Amino acid sequence: MSQPPPVRRVFVGRSALAGALPLALLAAACGGAGGGAAKAPSADAWAVVDGREITGADVEKAYRRSLPPNAAPAPEEAMNAKLNLLNEMIVQDILVAKAAALKVDVPDAELNTAFDQIKKDVPPEQFQQELSRRQVTEADMRESLRRELVVQKLLDKEVTAKATVTDKEIQDFYEANKAQFNFPEEAYHLAQIVVTPVPDQGLNNRSGNDAATPEQANQKVQVLMERLKQGAPFADLARDFSEDTQSAPRGGDLGFVPVSALRQAPTPLRDAVMKSAVGTVSAVSIGGAHSLVLVVAKEAAGQRDLTTPAVRDGITGQLRSRREALIRTAYLTAARNDAVVQNYIAKKVLDAPAGQLPGILPKAPGTP
Repeated sequence: MSQPPPVRRVFVGRSALAGALPLALLAAACGGAGGGAAKAPSADAWAVVDGREITGADVEKAYRRSLPPNAAPAPEEAMNAKLNLLNEMIVQDILVAKAAALKVDVPDAELNTAFDQIKKDVPPEQFQQELSRRQVTEADMRESLRRELVVQKLLDKEVTAKATVTDKEIQDFYEANKAQFNFPEEAYHLAQIVVTPVPDQGLNNRSGNDAATPEQANQKVQVLMERLKQGAPFADLARDFSEDTQSAPRGGDLGFVPVSALRQAPTPLRDAVMKSAVGTVSAVSIGGAHSLVLVVAKEAAGQRDLTTPAVRDGITGQLRSRREALIRTAYLTAARNDAVVQNYIAKKVLDAPAGQLPGILPKAPGTP
């Protein structure tokens, strides 16, 4: 297994655990859904997936866990975030069920290793305080992490393993794009994950995740940086969470950027690239927007051919990335189409009188 890229923080934010929890804990909310037997939905059902309920209370708990301290979103922002969470939970529920049918699971030893990785840089007292603030137990966290790992294993088997590339395809691509590999000057191969503090129109990432406020953007950056430190593939995170409509479908790949162009870039971005080693990820904040920038490779001037490992590897990665993105989209679309999903809360939002929203769920007794 390749080692995760070293992380050099240009933008400094909240604690590692605060970043690790929100994405990891979305799964736990729907983990207690019922079986597949047909029955009338409960009064609190926000969605039903093949007979398994995801309740408003489930979504509410996941939402509270994802909020940064002292956040006070407007009602419309809160409901929008909950609808996005619900969509993620629906897709994950479908995939967990598929994994079970295919007998894809995560051994306890593998789960323990992943859980210990999350905890390793966080003092025990701070870890417990963060769990308490988010109203979650270690058992909840382990179960949500298990579901996340199960889904990743399923997609590795059903998607990644099928995204193969032949030598002929590599050769054909090189011949058709030979000029790309003739560098008149030194160039950097870059990839990026973009996070903005405002709602983005035409968002094109796989999860539909969109930071809509500065607080959400700051937290999302920390979550992603922590995931990178844990070894998550940069390209996967870019496809799932980047808010750049152009590069997100390509796994954040920007291709080779010449030094002359970098010198025209804002100073924090230029320095983050030109002063970083290959394989380093830097978080850069400019005007409230954030970019996680990966230096994939650095190339001197001159023509490159397929005997250059970076050229062959780069073409292979690009072709495989395209194919994997296509297969993944088809797989997730088919999985969603094959499932019977009723999203009750979305219909309530649409049917609500103008200027009104469905009532926010009351908090459970004893919860803050």
